[in-house]
Amino acid sequence: MGKFKETSMGAIFQNRAQQYGDKALVSFKNKDGVWEDLSWNQMNEKIRNLGNFLLSKGVKPGDKIALFSPNRYEWWVADLAILSIGAVNVPIYATNSAPECRYIIDNSDAIMCFTGTKGHNDKIVSVKAELPNLKEIIVFDELEKKAPGVVQLSDAMKEGSKYPKKNEFDERLKPINIEDVATIIYTSGTTGNPKGVMLTHKNFVSNVNQANAVDPDFLTGDHVFLSFLPLAHSLERTVGYYAPIHLGHKVAFAEDVSKLLENFQEIRPTFLVSVPRIYEKVHNGILAKVAGAPPVKKALFNWAMGIAKQNLPYICNDKPRTGFYAFKYNIADKIIFSKLKVALGMDKLKGALSGGGPLSVSDAEFFLGMDIKVLEGFGLTETTPITNANRPKKIKPGTVGAPVKDTIIKVGEGGEILIKGPQVMKGYYKNEAATKEVFTDDGFFRTGDIGEVDDDGYLKITGRIKDLIVTSGGKNISPQNIENSLVASPYIEQVAVIGDNRKYLSALIVPSFENLEKWAAAQGITYSSPKELISNDKVAELFEKELEENMKEYARVEQIRKFTLLDTVWSQETGEMTPTMKLKRRIINQKYASHIEAMYPPE
Repeated sequence: MGKFKETSMGAIFQNRAQQYGDKALVSFKNKDGVWEDLSWNQMNEKIRNLGNFLLSKGVKPGDKIALFSPNRYEWWVADLAILSIGAVNVPIYATNSAPECRYIIDNSDAIMCFTGTKGHNDKIVSVKAELPNLKEIIVFDELEKKAPGVVQLSDAMKEGSKYPKKNEFDERLKPINIEDVATIIYTSGTTGNPKGVMLTHKNFVSNVNQANAVDPDFLTGDHVFLSFLPLAHSLERTVGYYAPIHLGHKVAFAEDVSKLLENFQEIRPTFLVSVPRIYEKVHNGILAKVAGAPPVKKALFNWAMGIAKQNLPYICNDKPRTGFYAFKYNIADKIIFSKLKVALGMDKLKGALSGGGPLSVSDAEFFLGMDIKVLEGFGLTETTPITNANRPKKIKPGTVGAPVKDTIIKVGEGGEILIKGPQVMKGYYKNEAATKEVFTDDGFFRTGDIGEVDDDGYLKITGRIKDLIVTSGGKNISPQNIENSLVASPYIEQVAVIGDNRKYLSALIVPSFENLEKWAAAQGITYSSPKELISNDKVAELFEKELEENMKEYARVEQIRKFTLLDTVWSQETGEMTPTMKLKRRIINQKYASHIEAMYPPE
């Protein structure tokens, strides 16, 4: 046990730094394009220098400090400096606009803001005049021209290293109360303004311990994580950052999502924390490549996939393969699986976590079949986030697993999932009415998700209350399940199911243009723009078949009767997606109202 009582992530970091010293903690690609390591001691020196800089500026316990940057080791340095002196970190998604940042900084009463790149810094500088409480901006990147009121991180750390009160950092860290607020994370705001979720030191410390308790043996030994989900999101923060610190593992920072495959191949991580979209894209990319492969290769791949499917009872129940099947699996592994994993940079992957949305059974089974243990879990920002997780020794695709330690899951009225546990938030910042609304009289948190619990205590999420479609015939339908099935098609990038108060379901579909263009070339289809391509009759026929193929399991009332193909991809910048890549249905309904109405002609 280290010298600090482990009641905060700042204290846990100090104890591990004492334990691991010169061992590598983080890895990042430097300006020369070379991966560079920083040890626990080197990171600790930066954290302490920055913490001392904040102390020199008079930052008090409970003061709010915003953090607006993509994933990088400096994010960790700023976060641990803030938390270690008893201040509160207010993370902002790196993709947020200047007005969104202004709202969060203003609503949270932040007195300082850390920024990542020049672009992030410019956004904050542009709204600083509207933020009277914002005293200083500290930028991570070196700027050619220094702006007034902006301090460079390197200068801040230099200044902090000269701070005379050397013991003050530890004196501020030791008395931190586990019930104190550590962070305020603003929810993505699919409807209205985002709310500030207050998470305490207890929430984080509990959730990190709960994650480890799912299977303490699973993450023993040396591991390398690859960080690419936004650190502003509680999934990456708890599982991809605080958990590796707690367990003494190394984390490499991906350059950005566009270079993810390249970074995978360079880092070859042993553990992965991801959202379903990444698993889906990898799976679809492989299937699209196979579709264009010569017949012999295609037949070989399909044979191996049949072997992989037979592997599911073994890997999901942690049983060794035996007899002739083990022999067949080894051949399939030698000629297909191992080569595929090397090509993806996943050959050292021991396990992976999926959260932040529903993972399709076909995507989960694709990786499980190749002996990659993908564990789907569940949680919300308000629950730090993990409440449920599949166990490495009992994996049930299509479920989000059993409750984690010290967590009670209850199914309430209308099938709503209710949760009680040490990871549940303190409340929404300066919003008592919203806080009261999300808790039951007996203290359970209302998730807003609908689900059912099976005989093993494993939870299956079947929909989200506010997204439920109620057809004019009175049938309740969850659009997420249908959308999740449809994006399993290699030709569908994004989809929104429509049908509230309508006689039948329809869909707005954004094609995967990369795969669609390859298909069109093979069909001899010529076009001058994406708009012209999606207007082609053969393309319409292709999507009709894809819908039919991916909706075989659905009842008649859940079938998509009409669809419209769109020529532009949805994003946070264009307004249809949240920073965590969830659909903003209200915006989509407004923006595409004419397309939607055209699918429901008057009778």
